[in-house]
Amino acid sequence: MFSRQRKARVLFGLSDIILTALAFEAAYQTRSLLHLEHVFFLTVESKTLVLGCSLFAWVMVGLWLGIYEKLDSGHPRIILRDTASQCAYGALSLIVFQYVLRLDLSRFFVVLFASYTWVGLLLFRLTAGRVIGVIRREFAGPHYVMVVGTGERARGLAEALERSVEYGIRLRGFLSEQPLKRSGEILLSEAYPVYPIADLPAILRQHVIDEIIFAVGSESLSELEEYFLLCDEEGVRTRVAVDFFPHVNSTVSLERFGATPLLTFSAAPYDEIRLLAKRILDIVLATAGLIVLAPFMLVIAVVIRSTSPGPVIFRQVRCGLNGRRFLFYKFRSMCENAEEMRAAVAHLSTRETAFKIPRDPRLTPVGRFLRKFSIDEWPQLWNVLRGDMSLVGPRPAVPYEVEQYKRWQRRRLRMRPGLTCLWAVCGRDNVDFETWMKMDMQYIDNWSLALDWKILLRTIPRVLTGRGAS
Repeated sequence: MFSRQRKARVLFGLSDIILTALAFEAAYQTRSLLHLEHVFFLTVESKTLVLGCSLFAWVMVGLWLGIYEKLDSGHPRIILRDTASQCAYGALSLIVFQYVLRLDLSRFFVVLFASYTWVGLLLFRLTAGRVIGVIRREFAGPHYVMVVGTGERARGLAEALERSVEYGIRLRGFLSEQPLKRSGEILLSEAYPVYPIADLPAILRQHVIDEIIFAVGSESLSELEEYFLLCDEEGVRTRVAVDFFPHVNSTVSLERFGATPLLTFSAAPYDEIRLLAKRILDIVLATAGLIVLAPFMLVIAVVIRSTSPGPVIFRQVRCGLNGRRFLFYKFRSMCENAEEMRAAVAHLSTRETAFKIPRDPRLTPVGRFLRKFSIDEWPQLWNVLRGDMSLVGPRPAVPYEVEQYKRWQRRRLRMRPGLTCLWAVCGRDNVDFETWMKMDMQYIDNWSLALDWKILLRTIPRVLTGRGAS
């Protein structure tokens, strides 16, 4: 039953593809019919290629902006803003694509295409609520659910089910975990009957029941095993409300190790497919970055070596994924004996845990420039390529800082450290330590590939302008 929202998002994505394709053809025909100075014509191959790129760009931008998550409940002003942003980014992607493949697209065609797409998507999305209603009414018949349990846990779950009535969910009633105990009714927004769980075989024969949710204490689950087996034999889907630990916010999943089922609590991203995609992206972009930046890095190395004594590369032990130690690289931006001077300048640090000194006196003139524009971080692309780091993730901490972490702050070690993260695009060095830690937790809790792309794209102007660096 919880997959129906996902189905709606898929339908919204498909509607984007259809409407964008229609807008493309309408813009192409309009431009062809206009007798302007330059004749505009695309071969079948070029037209197919441009259309394919456009559809991909529009859908990817929609995913990146999170548009499909809120179409059935978005405010008209939000829909207007998001649709305009999607069309603007989509048109920009098309222009970039044109220059890469050296296509001769009419600028007026691109403007028409973006405009037609914006109008079509906007009109559809403003009526999306009605569309969702039709989908649910026509394609999602009532889904009948019963809840095992009569305590607060079961009542809270039942209230949530009531609020999901628009998704076609219908609460049939409750089953008492006591085999022969009949408790009458439970009054929520309406009265629901309470049956003894011994009546379950008869209920399944006499009523349509699509799903049964067990919302009982962990101590009661073993006593209800025969009813799990009954549902299994009847083909009725069962779920267990796993809230035995009410203060645990981890994602819960069921896995198997051999024949042993394991209930898994994960407080950090664990989707191996998406994490693999993230790793592939790291390898591709880090490799490309090292190749493109290699000549500039050579020049920087020469400048560092010729302007101050000491090695070009600064090496330091940092804490990586789950506390693994690794050797961290960056261009040296301080004087040669900076580590020995640390105690003498410690009183200048503006943070208690993470050592940070604005306008650090140990910085060399060249190092100050490298720091301002994050050029000193370029060698960390090698760390990314090795797998010590990722392009996006909490910044790697030195071991003595980790030793001072509060317990909740240690969770940032459960994600591979990165070159940039939320704090880097939301104030950079102006962010205090507590806010920095909370932003890392926010990143971990909401991580997605789309979020990584957002952070990467927002990092570029920050780095180029040097904003927030000290």
